[in-house]
Amino acid sequence: MKKAILIIFALLTTSILNAQIKTPVKWNITCGEIDNNNTITLTFKANIDDGWHIYGMEMPSEGPVPTSFNFTLKKGATPIGSTTANKKTKCKMDALYGMELCEYSGEVTFQQKMKVSKENGYKIAGYVGYLACDNTTCLSPTKEEFSFKKEGQKEEAATEQTDTASAAPTSPEPTQSANASMENDTWKPVIDQMNSNGTDGESKSQSLLGIFFLGFLGGLLAVLTPCVWPIIPTTVSIFMKQDGDERKGKIRALLFGASIILIYVGLGIILTLLFGANVLNDIATGAFINIILFILLVVFAIAFFGGFELSLPASWSTKLENKADESTGIVSILFMALTLVIVSFSCTGPLIGTLLVDVSSGHSILPPVIGMLGFSIALAVPFTIFAFFPSLVKKRPKSGSWLNTTKVLLGFFELAFAFKFLSVADMSYGWGILSRETFLCIWIVIFAMAGLYILGKIRFKDEEPLEGISVWRLFGGGAALAFALYLVPGLWGAPLKAVSAFTPPIKTQDFNLQTTEEAQFNDYDEAIAYAKETGKPILVDFTGYGCVNCRKMETAVWNKPKVSQLIDEEFILVSLFVDDKRRLPEPITLKKGDKETVVKTYGEKWSFLEEYKFGANAQPFYVILDKNGNALSAPSGFTEDADKFTHFLQEGLEKHRTSTSTLPFTIKTIGE
Repeated sequence: MKKAILIIFALLTTSILNAQIKTPVKWNITCGEIDNNNTITLTFKANIDDGWHIYGMEMPSEGPVPTSFNFTLKKGATPIGSTTANKKTKCKMDALYGMELCEYSGEVTFQQKMKVSKENGYKIAGYVGYLACDNTTCLSPTKEEFSFKKEGQKEEAATEQTDTASAAPTSPEPTQSANASMENDTWKPVIDQMNSNGTDGESKSQSLLGIFFLGFLGGLLAVLTPCVWPIIPTTVSIFMKQDGDERKGKIRALLFGASIILIYVGLGIILTLLFGANVLNDIATGAFINIILFILLVVFAIAFFGGFELSLPASWSTKLENKADESTGIVSILFMALTLVIVSFSCTGPLIGTLLVDVSSGHSILPPVIGMLGFSIALAVPFTIFAFFPSLVKKRPKSGSWLNTTKVLLGFFELAFAFKFLSVADMSYGWGILSRETFLCIWIVIFAMAGLYILGKIRFKDEEPLEGISVWRLFGGGAALAFALYLVPGLWGAPLKAVSAFTPPIKTQDFNLQTTEEAQFNDYDEAIAYAKETGKPILVDFTGYGCVNCRKMETAVWNKPKVSQLIDEEFILVSLFVDDKRRLPEPITLKKGDKETVVKTYGEKWSFLEEYKFGANAQPFYVILDKNGNALSAPSGFTEDADKFTHFLQEGLEKHRTSTSTLPFTIKTIGE
């Protein structure tokens, strides 16, 4: 166990200290030998990480960057036909772009045949252009360069030609004079400077800790349901009465708790391995699955409201009870724990399902397992505690109407979460039926009804009216009603940071009183020149037109008064769009070490700048620079914590003021 913890800690530490560059696509590009027909085959094999994809070779003009095979040099070689793939693309509605797009995932091989001459030989060079995305974000458009040559038996002059395999228009050769920006010190890498300032991003260990507590909270809710709470004393009494040995009873209780943890964590591992972490992530973002989840959660909510009884076949629990009676030792305890899991399914099933889907937004097995670990520990602890201290069983609250109230409240929560899944499907298909206002109206009604139910103003059939309101009901009902009121300003565009992860993006809002922060510049070199004139620090914003998290930052964080005021008054804001397809006046060659990269669009230029200067390729990415292009603080990524982003801005501003203050006193004019 200690070894496993150390391994997990090492993995988390490594992930935090690693560079910001992500490489989810690995290319293996090879050139075959000349065959009898004087042809060669270029093979482009892409291995794409789970959860990631690249787009097809044909994309709409307003869509993302397609996968293209571009030849900048073809000496003695002529393409035969177009580039082909060994498998078809998978087409679906893309939530990032709001249109149906086709993509490749997993392993895919492309081939391009070319006519060559054995006598004259050939020289071929070019690059593969592609865009790597997962279900939440896209990296910068990327190039994978290649070159091949073979000396012929007879050298003949040949002209170099430039074109693309996808029949794109030809471009002039890049000129070194257009590369003046690379010779400017403001483009020099500042990765070491940023690392010396620490890191402003959230670590994976923090997010995993959050998932653990989310699961733990779910487990506590499960304990307080009619399916679990009433059976605690019965189960504890079985442990304490066996053999009349109190010490053995406590050991059995510990084994029983460990068995519960083992079963639930095993369930998380099995589901993740069975479907794959990537499939769980698709469940979290896929349109069709989200519709099914919406329907299921509505059904669960109706069951919690008392519409019908939800349970697994009674024969399952009966057989397990018989097995527990027939078995001895650890096997018997394991069957008892499994019986508890089966019996309590009607209350724990919806909680587990919601938890697994909600934490599977990444592509790792860890989040589902950590979530189930937290859930199972919370569920197992009461049994163990009551077994160690039997006198507490008599003091625990008796079963009663409060258990049914807990179950009904879970129904309200399940109903609210159901609309979160419907929202994902709505955005994926582009139906437009669940705008942000509509979503918030539904949640306001749900939580208002939950508050009124707690206060006894709404009762379901067969429920007895409350004779009085306890303190707990008063506070609980007030909290639910207060939360409903908190959502109301969102109808006019308030960011609602506490629920921004659940609501549709603010761009779906029909009526919005909020304004978004606009950049002063969209060109890095122009921003640097202006900084030298004014002396202000520069806030560099690497963004993208298809970057959803960038839009969330702009609407939920940048619009906060303290953030917008800082940006407006103290910084020069430059937004660099890495997917900007506008052509540069002329292609330029940018160098990184011994590797040269030809860029033809503004997006390619800013992608190169982000990777070369800052060692990153994901968006959003923020860094604060002085007029000479030096980093003044650690970089910042996506966060919905306005205080954290404010601290990031203030830290850079303070560093700038310190670096520009050279006199220990203030000079005043006479008569001032």
